[in-house]
Amino acid sequence: MKRGQMNLSFGMIFSIILIVIFLVFGFYAIKAFLKFQDSATKGKFFDELKADVDRVWKSAESSQERTYFLPSKIVSVCFVDFSSSAIGRDAGIYSELKKTYYGTENLVLYPIGSSEVESIRINNIDLIEMTKNENPFCIETNKGKLILTLSKNFNDALVTVKR
Repeated sequence: MKRGQMNLSFGMIFSIILIVIFLVFGFYAIKAFLKFQDSATKGKFFDELKADVDRVWKSAESSQERTYFLPSKIVSVCFVDFSSSAIGRDAGIYSELKKTYYGTENLVLYPIGSSEVESIRINNIDLIEMTKNENPFCIETNKGKLILTLSKNFNDALVTVKR
């Protein structure tokens, strides 16, 4: 009885190693592009929200419903007054949100750690009015889709964000 012998040439082994390296690099590149897409989506959300709030703030009176898009791992967007205590339905996450506070932030993306930029400051919003019954005032996303109503009455100085 003869035993078979398997001989792989150097070229065949080298080709298999190259294929594995190209696959690993390909998956890494796809992951990096998806992460870049999430960062771009968050940046676009921040810019659009700031522009919309400023537009409503500059008008005499306005109320508009706006739809924004975020990465699907963002569960909710929270407006927080860190100078007052936690109250309302989302008070349990207040201490976790406070970890992102560095002095001026009033909008936090939840859950913490879902993005590089987790909190920013939105100017010209009536944070005291928005958080008088709920602090933090969180608005849940639906598969990355966030619907906000920005309003300002004739006698108001600042914009109010509603669910």
